[in-house]
Amino acid sequence: MTISTRGAGKAPAVLVLEDGRAFRGRAYGAVGETFGEAVFSTGMTGYQETLTDPSYHRQVVVMTAPHVGNTGVNDEDPESKRIWVSGYVVRDPARTPSNWRSRRSLDDELTAQGVVGISGIDTRALTRHLRERGAMRVGIFSGSALADEGALLAKVRRAPEMSGADLSAEVATQEAYVVPAIGTKKFTVAAIDLGIKGMTPHRMAERGIEVHVLPATATLEEVYAVAPDGVFFSNGPGDPSTADHPVSVMRGVLERRTPLFGICFGNQILGRALGFGTYKLKYGHRGINQPVQDRSTGKVEVTAHNHGFAVDAPLDKVSDTAYGRAEVSHVCLNDQVVEGLQLLDRPAFSVQYHPEAAAGPHDAAYLFDRFVSLMEDQRA
Repeated sequence: MTISTRGAGKAPAVLVLEDGRAFRGRAYGAVGETFGEAVFSTGMTGYQETLTDPSYHRQVVVMTAPHVGNTGVNDEDPESKRIWVSGYVVRDPARTPSNWRSRRSLDDELTAQGVVGISGIDTRALTRHLRERGAMRVGIFSGSALADEGALLAKVRRAPEMSGADLSAEVATQEAYVVPAIGTKKFTVAAIDLGIKGMTPHRMAERGIEVHVLPATATLEEVYAVAPDGVFFSNGPGDPSTADHPVSVMRGVLERRTPLFGICFGNQILGRALGFGTYKLKYGHRGINQPVQDRSTGKVEVTAHNHGFAVDAPLDKVSDTAYGRAEVSHVCLNDQVVEGLQLLDRPAFSVQYHPEAAAGPHDAAYLFDRFVSLMEDQRA
C-alpha cells in the first residue's frame, strides 16, 4: 500500500476488480493505492467496530448501507488499536458527523491511519457483482496512483489471494497480557489471540473471568502455565487450512478435557482439530444481521458475522471423532452453512459468529454463560 496526504474529498479515484470491472468515484480517506480481497458488509451501523476488527486484515470492505460516517469516530468503540481493513468503499459519506461522542470525522480517521478508500460509487451494483462472481482481489487507486486501467488491472492480479493466506500471527499480540475479572474473580481463561476483538475478553471479564490473552504462537505449555479453568480460541483473518499450530494446540487442550470455547476462526480451528475440512465461501457472511438457528433449542438469533471460510461438517448426523461424538450445533438460515460445533463427550464448543456483540446484536451473549457453565461443571 502506498499513500500520500489529504485531499480525499476532491481527488478522482477508481476501483478495479480482478475480473476487469471498474468503478469510478472520489477518494475517501487517504489518497494513493491499496489492494486486498473485495468483500461486503451488510451492517447498517457499527462501521467503527468493523474497521478495527483484525479479522478484516487484507480485505477491502464495501459497505452496503448507503450513508456511512454519520456518527463520526469516537475513542470508546474501537475493537483494537488500529484500523485493519486494507481499503474502504462507501456510497455517500457524511459531510458533517453528528454524535455527542464523536471526536473527529471518519474521513479524517481513515486519512490519519493511511487507509485508502473510495466514495460516490454504486455500492449496490458492486455488491450484486460480488454476490454473482464471488469475493475477489481488488485495488483502489487515487491521486498519483491513477494510470491506465489495463496497468492497474495487472497490479490487482499480482496481489496475493486470500486462499492459502496465513495471517493470524500478523494481527495477534506479540506479548501476553491480562484482562482482570470485573468484581470477584471466579475463573482463569487462557485466550489464544488469532485476531481477538477487544470486547471479547471484556465480556468474559464481566462474568468474573480473568483472561490471559496469549500470542497466536503460544505453545500448549504456555497455555497451561497460567493454570486455566478454560481455554478460548478467538476470531482472526486468513485461511484456516494454514493454521496448523493452533490446531495442534487445540488438540492438546481437547486431550486434557479442559473446557474449550472458540469463535469464528476458533470455530474453524475446532473443525479441523476434529478432522473436518474447511472451504472458502463464495462471498462470505459479514454484517450484524445474519439469522442463525441454535439447533438445540430451535431459537433463531440475529447475529454478527465476519467470515469467508466455513467448516465442512455433516448437518444430518452425529460424527465420530478422535475426541468423541461431535455435531453441528448452529446453522445459518440463509444458506445452511455450519455456524457452530459441539462435542458431546467433552466440554468443548464453538460458533462461527461473534457473540461479543460489538456493535450488536445481543442475541448470542448466552454463549459466554454456556462457557462459564462448562467451567463450573468441570470444577464441580
